Amino acid sequence: MKPSIPKGTRDFGPAEMQKRQYILNTIRKNFELFGYQPIETPSMENITTLTGKYGEEGDQLIFKILNSRIHESKNKELLKKEFDLSLEAARNSEELTEKALRYDLTVPFARYVVMNQHQLTFPFKRYQIQPVWRADRPQKGRYREFYQCDADVIGSDSLINELDLISLMDKSFKELNIPVILKFNNRKILSALAEVINEPSKIIDITVAIDKLDKIGKDGVNKELTEKGISAKAVETLQPLLDFKGNNKEKVEVLRKLVGANDEGKKGIEEIEYLLNNSNVSFATIELDITLARGLNYYTGTIFEVKANAGTFTPSILGGGRYDDLTGIFGLKNMSGVGISFGIDRIYDVIEELNLFPESISKVSSTKLLFTHFDLETQKHCLQLAAALRTKNISCEIYPEVTKKLGKQFEYADKKNIPFVCTVGGDEMTSKQYALKNMTSGEQKKLSIEQLIEELK
Repeated sequence: MKPSIPKGTRDFGPAEMQKRQYILNTIRKNFELFGYQPIETPSMENITTLTGKYGEEGDQLIFKILNSRIHESKNKELLKKEFDLSLEAARNSEELTEKALRYDLTVPFARYVVMNQHQLTFPFKRYQIQPVWRADRPQKGRYREFYQCDADVIGSDSLINELDLISLMDKSFKELNIPVILKFNNRKILSALAEVINEPSKIIDITVAIDKLDKIGKDGVNKELTEKGISAKAVETLQPLLDFKGNNKEKVEVLRKLVGANDEGKKGIEEIEYLLNNSNVSFATIELDITLARGLNYYTGTIFEVKANAGTFTPSILGGGRYDDLTGIFGLKNMSGVGISFGIDRIYDVIEELNLFPESISKVSSTKLLFTHFDLETQKHCLQLAAALRTKNISCEIYPEVTKKLGKQFEYADKKNIPFVCTVGGDEMTSKQYALKNMTSGEQKKLSIEQLIEELK
């Protein structure tokens, strides 16, 4: 049997993991710098927790888990019926699947908040770094299993939180050295437009179609709007939204004309202007994208999207926004929140394409020193030396095989990018002076164990 892994998943070797840890450590450090606390939730959620939260298209990408031991079911006819129906159309049946792999980290977070509301201090700021799963078609930058890296604050409707997140994004991408465009919009504007064109019940269809503008173009969006039953007059009214190009101030004026006297639209414009006037951005290009919609049902205010501003990689590498009542679906009303999600796997691909990883990352081993030896006796002596180094938190290892061939041992250190090698022979055991070699410079020294520790600290 030839070993393989499922499509849309990947193995990561040591060199790749060092690069991934570089990204994660950078973002994790900034999460904590801005006051976010870590949590984790299960890989599985009840399917009722997830369905209905991501729109029709999102629901179809949920990985469902077949109920265990269904062969013991006492109602096999019902199982067969539900299975046959599921072959005809996308549907969820608890008889077949009670659980599913989490689609994102935001809905599980909302569930967590509701279940733990009496133990939390609000506003509650959390970050979460865990894998999610989507039954998508694998392609470059799109995987079935990938990590999300989320920061959310819930229990506050202050726009200070949005400003904080903008600063966090700007700082993180600056430290990762990725030139980015930080796009944002406001769902209140889109909801207002749906009312202005007398199609309020079609808000989801409108936002899903508009969100595809970059992929399918203006004609494709108009076609999809028409197919969803949007009137020709309404589609015509939306054209300035699809056509206009200009600076942020000019875009605000276009939106002001489109929403007119609509109260929700005017509120959305106020929020947009507040963020534009108060954002402290020193690295990213901040852009009001009046076609940005993001097709998730739960966004109600500001929405964010970040794209690389260099290279050929076009998908977004971060998304997020405000959700004013996400916890309401679980029984906790009036709990406003806002959050963002870094797409770690896509960020990795961008940094790799642009060759932005620091050169030192792939050349640094987690082991700082390798002990080499000549026989069983000198190898045992290395155990004592290694223990002394490890008590001082100096990472080291002992060449595991007993061999007199030092060249083979040095080759091992070289291949693993171990920067120092300490050779222990009979003379070294007697004199307590050990030969330390710097594998980069070639410099060699004779040192006592105390001096060796000081040298490597």
